[in-house]
Amino acid sequence: MPDKPDVQPLIDHLCHSSNLSAAQAQRVIDEVIAYFSETPQNFVRRRHREIKQETGLANAQIFARIEAEMAQLVFAAPALTQRQIRRIIYG
Repeated sequence: MPDKPDVQPLIDHLCHSSNLSAAQAQRVIDEVIAYFSETPQNFVRRRHREIKQETGLANAQIFARIEAEMAQLVFAAPALTQRQIRRIIYG
């Protein structure tokens, strides 16, 4: 993941708009960033393990469930080089 973003303004906002302490707001933000930073590969491995432990379903059923879940999620974009960005714009 790139450098950690400056989240102090968001911490301040959460503290003022809710009854969260600064430490609680920081934990919430860290959890959200971690949630949206998970790669598709890590998600698939984690969910396969979780579903297998929770349900004991066969792999074919687990794969279908993971496929459906992934269609509803947002994953972090891969890092692009300037050349890749230029090729997206100009072909």
